[in-house]
Parts: sequence; C-alpha cells; structure tokens
Amino acid sequence: MVKRSRSGRLAPPADEVFAARKRKPVPHEFVLDALAPLGPETRPLFGCLAVYVGEKIVLALRDKPGPDNGVWLATAEEHHAALRPEFPSMRSIEVLGKIVTGWQVLPADAPDFEEAALRACALIEAGDPRIGKVPGEKRKRDDSPRAGAATKKVAAKKAVAKKAAAKLPPETAATRQPAKRAAKLPAKKAAKLPAKKAAKLPAKGAAKARATRRARG
Repeated sequence: MVKRSRSGRLAPPADEVFAARKRKPVPHEFVLDALAPLGPETRPLFGCLAVYVGEKIVLALRDKPGPDNGVWLATAEEHHAALRPEFPSMRSIEVLGKIVTGWQVLPADAPDFEEAALRACALIEAGDPRIGKVPGEKRKRDDSPRAGAATKKVAAKKAVAKKAAAKLPPETAATRQPAKRAAKLPAKKAAKLPAKKAAKLPAKGAAKARATRRARG
C-alpha cells in the first residue's frame, strides 16, 4: 500500500528509503572475504568491527582517525614469541594503554599489511589455537561448580577447626599458643598450667605462674 505524506505527495516505498541510505563501509573488507568459508559474524567493539567465527572472537578491524588502524589479532601474550616470525610487523595496541597488550595489531601502514592479514585468515581457517578467544571464558572457569566446591570445602574446614578450638580446655588452648602469646597470658590462666608446661613458658610467663602460686599458697 502506497502512503501519502502530509503534503499529499506519494511517499516512496520503504525498500527504496532503506536502499537510499548509505551502507556503512566495512574496514578492510577483504579480510571478511577471506574468511567467508567459515561464515564469520561481525559486531561493534570499541570503535572497531569484531569478527567472530563460531563462539570465538578472532579479529577486530579498525580504520578510523588515530593510531592502531589495521587488523587486531585476538591472541595472548604467551603466543607473541611464536607468532612474531610469521608477522614481523605485529605490535602491541597503543589505545589499550599498556606497554605490552595481549591483543596485537597488524598495522595498516605496514608494507606487508595485506599479506599479513591474509596469513592470519589462513591460520584461523586452519584452526590455529594461537588466534581466537571465547569471551568470558576465564570468568566461567572461576564460576564453575568445581571452583565453587573447592571454595566451600576450604570454608568448611576453617569452620570445623574454629569450633574444635573453641571446645578445647583452657590448659590445652594455652599450650597451643605461640610463645609470644603465652607470655602475655594473665597471671590466673598461667597459674592453672601444670608445672611441666609452665616451665616451658618464656621467662615472663613462668614468673607470672610462680608468683601466682606463691600468693595462693
């Protein structure tokens, strides 16, 4: 159905309106063409265009005013040494604010930029584990049932130990204290210790125990 505008003129069909809008250019679109057999998906990411293959983010494409234009590799610092021979121009990303960044960029102004970008696509297509990350993977590991069970187990052990210590007789509790703490025992508690155990106390603690016994005798 053709709609009329308020002026009475015929409004163009919706398809024509959308077609008239300019398509936002994709930075370094040849990268997506190279990854086409894998069915990549794209999403906005910090002023870049993130490229996903399956559940992994593998690349980010950037072409805007400022540094770090090119192809960003989703990798980790542990893989840098192994990747550098294949990508001599690879470097850390300035806008991320660190001297060494896990992600690396293949700069668009490097003489071998297109060759390096296509090489990265070939590695991704081959399933190279050095490129690609599953977003939130570390957080999921920390929140896993196994990690939660371990935390609860430690907490349970601490609770049991605390209850057991609370039920100990004063004499036993006193003898388990480090020497510095035992030396600070009040005279009454020190006096309750057996003679052999009191003898093992530091000089100050033993003196308190003897003085208290004499006073009571």
